[in-house]
Amino acid sequence: MPTIASNDAGPPGGPQEVDAILVVSFGGPEGPDDVMPFLRNVTRGRPISDERLAAVAEHYHLFGGVSPINQLNRDLIAALAQELARRGVNLPVYWGNRNWSPMLADTVAQMRDDGIGSAMGFATSAFGAYSGCRQYNEDIETARAAVGAGAPVVYKLPPFWSQDGFLSAMADHLAVARQTEPTAPVVFTAHSIPESMAATAPYVAQLNEACRRVAARTGAGEWSLAYQSRSGPPQVPWLEPDIGDELERLADSGAEAAIVAPIGFVADHMEVVYDLDTEARQRADMLGLGFIRVPTVGTHPAFVGMIADLVLGPLPAPCPMDCCLR
Repeated sequence: MPTIASNDAGPPGGPQEVDAILVVSFGGPEGPDDVMPFLRNVTRGRPISDERLAAVAEHYHLFGGVSPINQLNRDLIAALAQELARRGVNLPVYWGNRNWSPMLADTVAQMRDDGIGSAMGFATSAFGAYSGCRQYNEDIETARAAVGAGAPVVYKLPPFWSQDGFLSAMADHLAVARQTEPTAPVVFTAHSIPESMAATAPYVAQLNEACRRVAARTGAGEWSLAYQSRSGPPQVPWLEPDIGDELERLADSGAEAAIVAPIGFVADHMEVVYDLDTEARQRADMLGLGFIRVPTVGTHPAFVGMIADLVLGPLPAPCPMDCCLR
């Protein structure tokens, strides 16, 4: 069933003109039997062999077949509902996923049945690229088309990479890590994407600027941006350097430790707890390099407050038609 968080704090406040909030996310398995069906949903339409999917499935089985992402979204929704109540705002918060229950079309149908006519959509992706922005718009419209007559209008918020609440939350977490290793270089990470996709999106420029701003707020003089979680065929160029290669470069340069900050993610989901906390940490151990991993923004109060500010603000302008093409 779709998750709904609500409160009884009185009439809506702020200048918004919507009936609800819709949190849109990626989704993840919540048990061993979910893993392969989930991965088939993720890769639908792409020629990925079952052998390759089985290899990826092992990452999930290391954690009991459960991705942290769904529970982390529940935590975020609860924190957002609490923040709205604190502000005296009574808006229900719905949640729908791209790849696993609660599926977005089911949530949109529930919203229609509940009499919701319009909603502000918040996708859990901070940076502009096809898979992190435009595809969520497509997902919303596909879900509305599947629901048909009476489907609520959803105004998706633009990527929030430059919002103070996001940057402040990341900087707070990084500042704590730098107390442990104040001279260690900082490696920010984000999901790698094909170079062809990056060429049509502001992804790399936004990432570099966000990293620069967060580093400046914490006084981190030495920082770099690396990528992780590549999933495409080896003959297709993807953004580099890979986090493992960047850790090797730092070790070769004489660094004794590295602070790894996953700025490209908003929650400690599988691509953080496996690709960083497991694989990258093992690589650092082999290199004799200390490894300090910074938490994602999660439910940091500044981040939750930022979401509330955005959903209660003016309706967003639509993205340009040629933005973030695949």
